[in-house]
Amino acid sequence: MPGSVEIIFRPFIAFILLWVFVHLLGKQTIAQRTYHLYIASITMGTIAGNLAFNIKINFLYPLIAIIILGSVVFILNHVAVRNPRFGKWIAGKPVALIQKGQILEESMQRMGYSLDSLKQALRGKDIFNLEEVECAILEINGSLSVLKKTQYQNTTKQDLALLSSSGTVPIEMVYDGKILYENLSKQTYDDEWLMAELKKRNLSVFDISYAVVGTKGNLYIDLFRDQINARP
Repeated sequence: MPGSVEIIFRPFIAFILLWVFVHLLGKQTIAQRTYHLYIASITMGTIAGNLAFNIKINFLYPLIAIIILGSVVFILNHVAVRNPRFGKWIAGKPVALIQKGQILEESMQRMGYSLDSLKQALRGKDIFNLEEVECAILEINGSLSVLKKTQYQNTTKQDLALLSSSGTVPIEMVYDGKILYENLSKQTYDDEWLMAELKKRNLSVFDISYAVVGTKGNLYIDLFRDQINARP
């Protein structure tokens, strides 16, 4: 085709392919929440740029590359969602940098996270004193989630009735219909306690999409079959 027509045609196709790529993988692609999506976004953008503007490259080569890469990322994303164990390898997993008020130097070194970076991230959450922090977790998207010690948390009406109870780090118990035994073995909440709680609610593990013990010791359960319309 003539060069002028090709210059118009290529960017249009590149845009359409990127739009389909983002649409199929969801909004988390925009946020680049995981390792593989971050890498895929950069690589896909580079390939699309060559498809759009580098007329010296055969049109089919970047087109095939985008389709193959998009298929691989789609499969990895599906596996990461459906299988938490493989998902940790594909997408990464959160890492605790502060636990029970103590900085975990080994975790900091393993993640290449300096003390200055930690303090900067805490200041971004209006925390200027490390003493206030009970737990800090580096999420897979690079953000820092922080749980303050009970005495430094903002008081609510619910807290006034629970002043005698102390906050703890949330403990995931069930994910995708499977008990997370590695969490049970490290905490005071064992499988007998979990099964007793489920029996009270007339539920089985297979009914549960996600279950977590909250900061106040309450068990939150999300079922596979929620009685909520997902459409807005």
